[in-house]
Amino acid sequence: MKGIIFTEFLEMVENKFGYEMVDTIIEESELPSNGIYTSIGTYHHSEVVRLLGNLSKRSGIDSQVLLKAFGEYLFNAFLKSYPQLFSAVDNPFDFLISIDSHIHGEVLKLYPDAILPKFDTRHLEDGSLEMTYRSERKMAVLAESLIEKSIAHYNTSHIIEKEIISNDGSIVKFTIKEP
Repeated sequence: MKGIIFTEFLEMVENKFGYEMVDTIIEESELPSNGIYTSIGTYHHSEVVRLLGNLSKRSGIDSQVLLKAFGEYLFNAFLKSYPQLFSAVDNPFDFLISIDSHIHGEVLKLYPDAILPKFDTRHLEDGSLEMTYRSERKMAVLAESLIEKSIAHYNTSHIIEKEIISNDGSIVKFTIKEP
């Protein structure tokens, strides 16, 4: 997993819970990296899972709620750092379709070793958009949060239905419909 995920996660923790919490969860997580991350580095995703688990334990907030909040935070960081990706289209469906076909391609140009989630997207006959998330990291809640923020960014309203395809959470289908 690219280091930007780790640096943004720890920045979110510091902003919401303070530096002491960052220090505490890093110490408690016993990380191979010792909690030292660069945005361009590559780290095993289990480290962010440990950090998230310890933040959940320390804060008393469910880890899935924290992961969703991180998705919202991460979207804003992406929007600030890569505004051209968002201004290239004018609606959420075109943006969401571009994730796998364009955005992840650009990421791989910068970070050829990045292992990214896969999104298979297709338009349905009723005008809805179906996105199937595939990742061995099983962070569909993060993906869902990023999808929700994408829709909100384009000032539209949609309903997101989620169907867990694989019991382990590695495959989840999102259907995005107009209300």
